[in-house]
Amino acid sequence: MSFDATPPARWRKSARCGASNGCVEVMRLGTGVICVRDGTRAGEQDAGILAFDAREWRRFAAQARGGRFDRP
Repeated sequence: MSFDATPPARWRKSARCGASNGCVEVMRLGTGVICVRDGTRAGEQDAGILAFDAREWRRFAAQARGGRFDRP
């Protein structure tokens, strides 16, 4: 077994979600791509997944922190 192997990617969600599945889930692939999905649809075959490179992810995260995607 090689110790250089990349661990398998896993979906993660914020600890702030608690027991709710109403949060988005995030996964970082070994290629550096960051994937995001709706936690409420995680088990669905046709659930959409967004994929970002590192630069796109930083921009998206900054806009989310700035309130761009908040509901009125």
